[in-house]
Amino acid sequence: MEITRFRVSPERAADLLAARSGMIADFQADRDGFLGARLIQLPGGEWLDLVEWRSPADFAASRAKGGNLPGIQAFFALIDELVSTEEGILR
Repeated sequence: MEITRFRVSPERAADLLAARSGMIADFQADRDGFLGARLIQLPGGEWLDLVEWRSPADFAASRAKGGNLPGIQAFFALIDELVSTEEGILR
């Protein structure tokens, strides 16, 4: 499980939500082991993105690709600040 916390300015929140579907489509098309994702809006302009991967190796391979496709780039471009990123195991 990939757990990422980030900040987005409130005036860009609607754009972030609109860009989400393109990012998910790119992940489905290009990221082996991508199982799904949930986006949670927190107080104070923070967001929590929970992305489920089949294995830690799939997550590492995805991370190495970075923002390699337009839908992923559009979503990442709306993030003002990365607060934290962690990897965990869903039990």
